[in-house]
Amino acid sequence: MKVVIIGAQWGDEGKGKIVDFLADQADLVVRFSGGANAGHTIVSENKTYKLHLIPSGIIYPDKKVLLGNGMVIDLKAMFDELAILESQGINWKDRVLVSKRAHLILPKYKQEDQEREKLRAIPIGTTGRGIGVAYAHKSFRDGIRVIDLWNNSIFNSLEKEDRLYVEAYRDRVKPMLCDPAEVMEEYQDNNILFEGAQGILLDLDLGTYPYVSSGCSSASGACLGASIGPRDLDKVYGVFKAYSTRVGNGPFPSEFNKERDGDLETVIRDLGREYGVTTGRPRRCGYLDLIALKYACRTNSLDALVLTHLDVYDSFKEIKVCIGYSYEGKTLAGFPAAIDVLEGCEPILKSFPGWKTPIGAVKDFKDLPENAKNYVHYLEEFTGTPIDIISTGYERSATIMRKPLWKKS
Repeated sequence: MKVVIIGAQWGDEGKGKIVDFLADQADLVVRFSGGANAGHTIVSENKTYKLHLIPSGIIYPDKKVLLGNGMVIDLKAMFDELAILESQGINWKDRVLVSKRAHLILPKYKQEDQEREKLRAIPIGTTGRGIGVAYAHKSFRDGIRVIDLWNNSIFNSLEKEDRLYVEAYRDRVKPMLCDPAEVMEEYQDNNILFEGAQGILLDLDLGTYPYVSSGCSSASGACLGASIGPRDLDKVYGVFKAYSTRVGNGPFPSEFNKERDGDLETVIRDLGREYGVTTGRPRRCGYLDLIALKYACRTNSLDALVLTHLDVYDSFKEIKVCIGYSYEGKTLAGFPAAIDVLEGCEPILKSFPGWKTPIGAVKDFKDLPENAKNYVHYLEEFTGTPIDIISTGYERSATIMRKPLWKKS
């Protein structure tokens, strides 16, 4: 089977934990887009692993992982990350594959990224890691792919600083190279998990442009990043949190407002550890936006949803979600494309009673508090999409499976 896991919000939904949990029965994990601006945190057996480029399945000793065509790779960042994993007892050698077609991030891209951000009339809030610049050069058709390191005419055309930089990693990355099309053929009868970066609302085409990432965060990116066709995919799962977060600038209709919501943002941020894995920046927090979530379900043909951070609400007497937008006196039921409209929207909220009890040890959905189950059922009804997996904590074991994943419907 081939299963895609994507973020159904603005990223940081907990995809890393979910991919790690599901990778137990996968034979190969493929990261299909993004770069070192992504941050996935995995907690297993009291150890915490922070991943940026390497697919989450690497924590399992018998799994292979692949960095796909759609990624932009900072070689130094990749090998630094692998060195950290090795220091934590993870033997990664002969288990990490890198697509020959993936593009590279050169040192000058980071400087260009930061300079562009300073000059923008509308700052985006980029991480400054050269991700967007690498994708731009790719589109301009003057980028450099991993395989181009052995093309003398291309390699010699690089500026001296760039040549020296990539030369230091050329021999180290060579044994890791692969053609994803060949790997997909080799694993065609095996279980493959495709791991996205960021989230749907940061997708270059579907997201809140221009406040988006430069890669493909949608399910379709899995096909491009792994060299397969859409008919080869069996299931697409979207991961979302019980509330919403966003990093950087851009519209956020359900964002907590101190005047309206008091210290709720600080409380949620601290309970959910809402600080960027890559940047350390505090994340903007808000009510779960069901309008945006329904949009994500529709635009990605989601077979099911994965709900994370449900335990963050364990101590709450009341929980609210955004079920619509109010704009200039009118109620909007859809997700607007116009940024000025989205920025001017106010959330229409619906309240639910909390459950006031810890749920981290619950292993079966039927054993959840009644109010928690009612909350989940409402989310399913609103989005028209079943919630098959629920995460109730950071540990791999704190997960409720309502329906088996590695089984064709």
